[in-house]
Amino acid sequence: MSPRLIFVGAPGSGKTTIGKIVAKNLDSDFIDVDHEIEMDEKVTISEIFVQKGESYFRQLERNKINELLNSFQGVLSLGGGSVLDETTRLALAIAPVVWLKVSPGDASSRVGLGLSRPVLMGNVRSTLVKLLEERTPLYEEVADWEIDTSGKSIEEVVQEVILKTSEAI
Repeated sequence: MSPRLIFVGAPGSGKTTIGKIVAKNLDSDFIDVDHEIEMDEKVTISEIFVQKGESYFRQLERNKINELLNSFQGVLSLGGGSVLDETTRLALAIAPVVWLKVSPGDASSRVGLGLSRPVLMGNVRSTLVKLLEERTPLYEEVADWEIDTSGKSIEEVVQEVILKTSEAI
């Protein structure tokens, strides 16, 4: 048992928004890993970062992803930094992975001030540039397909994902 489709990408790439719509189109369930962690911990991701630190959060994230990869058959959206963990990257081979690429400009306009995204606190745009430089090779490593979301509507991206999914079946 494994997910039907997994979304990865930087903050603001549309993993949750696109994932929910794609899941509906595929008549599948949808889970956002960050949301699941918040439900389990009963606090926001930002609060986890502040109260217990990033390494604690990354351990929660690794465990939740491992659990879902082995028990969930729908569409799964991972947090932007989940690919930093080598164990997670290796485990993603279990299902098709879609990397939603985004430019720093588009990502920063989508996330605003980043107040709900702890890794983006401060200068959002420069932080996104740094994150993309660091994580792009990791997204490339795990992705079966990459779809550039920059300058595209939600509907356009969803249609690209659905097309790629139908070609793979």
